[in-house]
Amino acid sequence: MESDEQPPVEVPRFMGRQIPPLDRLLIMIIPPVLIVAAVIWVIVNPNGAAAAISMLRTFVTGEFTWLFIVYSLVALIVCIWAAFSKFGKVRLGGPKAKPLHGRFAWYSMLFACGQGIGLIFWSVAEPIMLRDDNPVIPVVGTGGAEEGAIVWTYFHWGLTAWAMYCVVALCLAYSHHNLGKTLTFREATVDILPKKVQRPAGVVIELLAIIATVLGLATSFGFAAMQFGSGITSFTGLESGPVMWMIVIGAFAAVTGISAFVGINKGMARLSGLNSILSIILVVAVFIFGPTIYMLSTMTQTFGTFGQHFLSMSFFTDFQLAAGSLDTWQDSWNGWWTVFIWCWVIAFSPFVAGFVARISRGRTIREFVLGVTVVPSLIVMVWVGVIGVASIYYDDQLGRSISEQVAADTSSGLFAMLDQIPVIGTILLVVATVLVATYYITSLDAGTYALGEFVTAPRKSSPVFRVVLVVSIGTVATVLLSIGGEAVVDTVQTGTIIGAFPFSFVILLMIANLIRRLHKRNKQIRRMERAINDPDPNLVLIPDPDGEGFVESPDDATTVSSRPPGSGDNLS
Repeated sequence: MESDEQPPVEVPRFMGRQIPPLDRLLIMIIPPVLIVAAVIWVIVNPNGAAAAISMLRTFVTGEFTWLFIVYSLVALIVCIWAAFSKFGKVRLGGPKAKPLHGRFAWYSMLFACGQGIGLIFWSVAEPIMLRDDNPVIPVVGTGGAEEGAIVWTYFHWGLTAWAMYCVVALCLAYSHHNLGKTLTFREATVDILPKKVQRPAGVVIELLAIIATVLGLATSFGFAAMQFGSGITSFTGLESGPVMWMIVIGAFAAVTGISAFVGINKGMARLSGLNSILSIILVVAVFIFGPTIYMLSTMTQTFGTFGQHFLSMSFFTDFQLAAGSLDTWQDSWNGWWTVFIWCWVIAFSPFVAGFVARISRGRTIREFVLGVTVVPSLIVMVWVGVIGVASIYYDDQLGRSISEQVAADTSSGLFAMLDQIPVIGTILLVVATVLVATYYITSLDAGTYALGEFVTAPRKSSPVFRVVLVVSIGTVATVLLSIGGEAVVDTVQTGTIIGAFPFSFVILLMIANLIRRLHKRNKQIRRMERAINDPDPNLVLIPDPDGEGFVESPDDATTVSSRPPGSGDNLS
């Protein structure tokens, strides 16, 4: 028996499967080899790579638009079920678990890693690009399709997108905090499969998650550098180009490396808090100094239109295109927008969901679902209702000059709009540029933590290893930008999004496994949840050889066995 003076053990206790050495070797070696091969292919033959990836995107769009629409609806329905069923009372981490972070810090971190950089980019670009033509929403009055443009932006970055992140994060969070599994897709998924295929399936699932995370972060790194460069240009006049991009990547990597080394509770929480404060300042300033009455009127109307047409937008597949073969994905509105964005969300789910799951210990499932879906969705709608609406207003006042700038450089839209805000426009340009940096750094920080977990589980990744990951991702981004520029980065990113197609099947399996696990949650499982989250060092748990919980003493049904492994019969 260990001494009572020993420090409490770290919870949750590990109850998952030990990865065989060969599997671990494959997980560590194959991703970098495939990523290097993909980067070389795109750099050596950019036109051929772009053509092949475009053909795959056309195939996915033409044949499987319905699948992505159904997937998004499944995610939303499962979130509603989880929150309002009897399972909503289940607490992540057991009945005695306490939240690790306050509500403001929690909301700040999940929003920053989930959508911050995407919303900064698209909150102006999407309304401007859709203002003349979009489906489902009827044109009212003598104006154009501006109302539909705003409503579709609410839809693409609001409730459904967050439900897609939430359902994946919930699968990982329950698996890790309540069942003692590693925070990996492998252990959240494979036990629903036949035992003969669990091991190879686990390796494939983990490889997909790691590759999607690395390429997603690297290409986003490239685009963040370019958008940050556009922000610098907007208030300094300095030309944005490869030299500035390299400096930006180096600075981003340095700050992220420090944050990753310091730790999630200090580095990420502080950066996310800064994000939230700057975001509030930006939105409030635009609301006060911009076209306030126009924004209030537009938000009032578009919030109602969003509620009225939500189901129609959710089910929209543009089915007429299915009557023939699609020549190119560019002929499909969904190919440009809904399918593209849903694929983006699926491709980014590995690191976003992994991070959200990690920081959500102590929340009930109901609190978790509402916090990860409803609150961020309301923030998105207010953000778009201020920033996006202001961009349409100033676009009209300037004879569509913002539309012209967005057409030339999508990343410049936000800065073109802010430049028109009277009195404090220049200050807001600086604030927005800083936000681009802090939002991406927090996303990279979250991705580094998740990636470290995927690679090293069940061992925790060390701070030094996380810094190495940051440097590696920055190096991939640097190579892509320095050799091929925006075209190469765009090609690799599109390829990453296509990778969402096979990964969507993994997530559907994981969702089915979550439902199975919750329905199997009997008295024995609840006792296990309490035991694996008990910090008492005198309590010794023996993981089941099959990875399903722990071995308990047959002569005492209320206690957990403290016998050493192999000292008695194992009960599955």
